[in-house]
Amino acid sequence: MLIPHDQLEPDTLTRLIEDFVTRDGTDNGDETPLPTRVERVRRALAKGEAVIVFDADHQQCQLALKRDVPKEWLLD
Repeated sequence: MLIPHDQLEPDTLTRLIEDFVTRDGTDNGDETPLPTRVERVRRALAKGEAVIVFDADHQQCQLALKRDVPKEWLLD
């Protein structure tokens, strides 16, 4: 299930993005400051390039590139 980013509380969205950009394996040696990485993800969400996916089985949210999400999930 996709979760519209603009329907999350601002603090919740920030924590979700921070969790995503600080996970092991996501920086690949990137020393870009955390606020910059968070802002990049915010812009990708705002542009529709990234989406928030809720996995009901695991009760977890993930960020994903829109192009990597099954097309049927994108239908309203």
